[in-house]
Amino acid sequence: MKVALTTWEGRISPVFDTARTVVVADIENGRPVSQRDEAFAGDSAQGKITKLRALGVEVLVCGAVSRPLADLVSSCGIRLIPFVSGELREVLEAVIAGRMPDTAFSMPGCGCRRGRRFRARHGNCAENPRRTSHAIEPKVE
Repeated sequence: MKVALTTWEGRISPVFDTARTVVVADIENGRPVSQRDEAFAGDSAQGKITKLRALGVEVLVCGAVSRPLADLVSSCGIRLIPFVSGELREVLEAVIAGRMPDTAFSMPGCGCRRGRRFRARHGNCAENPRRTSHAIEPKVE
């Protein structure tokens, strides 16, 4: 499985729409076999999708993402795990372990860390399955 994680200063990039780089990890038998940095040529949504598809990415983990870009990613067959925050290494470990989406990595302000009081307005995190993909199951061979 190829997973791309948007990055900025060693963390998940806060906004996919403006992200400049991704880390692409090849995962086999529950272990990363390779990891490399890739740069987007510009801010074009179509350019980003084209790059991800050319790299063979199956899963994209990112921070906030606009609805049109999220729809475009999903329509291209890439599983999207949005509204993620945290250190790149920790998030990648959670992906490999099949724990994503996970509220421990939800972006600040999504409301899930504060209880259910804000959920009606900010339900875009891991607690709201309508806006996130299904959990990634670790591959057992």
